[in-house]
Amino acid sequence: MAPVKKLKKKKKLKKPKSISAVPTEPRPIESDWWDSFWHKNSTTPGLSIPLNEEEGFKYFFRVSKNTFNYICSLVREDLISRPPSGLINIEGRLLSVEKQVAIALRRLASGDSQVSVGAAFGVGQSTVSQVTWRFIEALEERAKHHLKWPGSSRMEEIKLKFEELFGLPNCCGAIDATHIIMTLPAVQTSDDWCDQENNYSMFLQGIVDHEMRFLDIVTGWPGGMTLSRLLKCSEFFRLCEAGERLNGNTITFSEGVEIREFIVGGVAYPLLPWLLTPFETNELSTTLSTFNSIHNTARFLASRSFLHLKGNWRILNKVMWRPDRRKLPSIILVCCLLHNIILDCGDQLHPDVALSGHHDCGYKEQCCKQVDPVGKNMRENVAKYLQHRKEEAPPK
Repeated sequence: MAPVKKLKKKKKLKKPKSISAVPTEPRPIESDWWDSFWHKNSTTPGLSIPLNEEEGFKYFFRVSKNTFNYICSLVREDLISRPPSGLINIEGRLLSVEKQVAIALRRLASGDSQVSVGAAFGVGQSTVSQVTWRFIEALEERAKHHLKWPGSSRMEEIKLKFEELFGLPNCCGAIDATHIIMTLPAVQTSDDWCDQENNYSMFLQGIVDHEMRFLDIVTGWPGGMTLSRLLKCSEFFRLCEAGERLNGNTITFSEGVEIREFIVGGVAYPLLPWLLTPFETNELSTTLSTFNSIHNTARFLASRSFLHLKGNWRILNKVMWRPDRRKLPSIILVCCLLHNIILDCGDQLHPDVALSGHHDCGYKEQCCKQVDPVGKNMRENVAKYLQHRKEEAPPK
């Protein structure tokens, strides 16, 4: 550092301007954001907004007030630790953390334009853009613990629930994938991003538990890939093949039949020792039909998870206009984190906001012909177990 020049005695030193982070958030600022928002938006024409304020809050932000406060607590330090860079409303008041979180949640929940969301809160489009991205960056870092592969004790609970609900022994989850559709500038278009339905899209693959909670996700890959290829590009696949995941205790039944840990997936996935797909539907025996019926019900949990994910966070269900492909995976991840936070905080995934039909409406299911011999034997063992269990069950 250069030496300070001597100053004349008569001149007083000016106090240097602080360039440190904002230490605290002014308490009184924007404390009434919800009252003004509700008054302004509760009677918006064309929307079926609940009359009850508490339900109305959930309608707009997809979470209860208690869960909303929890989310604010996760990101508060990050949102106030940096200079707000002009985050003010039309009255010139600094936005509170609560209002920033509300703006970001509304943008993700509605999928409306930044201009429309800004109008609902009395802020400009650039403020919505800046607030939403700051929130995404903060939650992506602070909420990691809400989306992680279960430890051994938690996994035992999941396996017991899958057996209790579906009769599947040693089942650890269900897998599926969905397309996030977008438009791209002409200079960025390529066959990789153009999927089977001629849309530009990005994949999101998820593995869920019995409560439709995401245990593992993969995103960022082009929608032009097959699901089989997407799986093999994932860290989850590498860990499973290396024996570092789905490597818990094997169950041994009568006659030495062994069933290891596995997940269930649709016909677009390969049949593997740890990933069981349905039997082909031509002339199935009773045993195989029983397996397919139970398998289909269990794997539909993953499809339902995507129906709720895209229904709650509609930004993922609308065609994204020229998104930054480097940032889009973070947006997708944060929506998955919010999905899990709702469940972890005891909120309910309301069926009235879930999409109807299929989460990839208009897409035909692809079929993967890859069959691992060990996986084939594993599937037959599970099928025999299910049939035996059905025959032994007392008549209703």
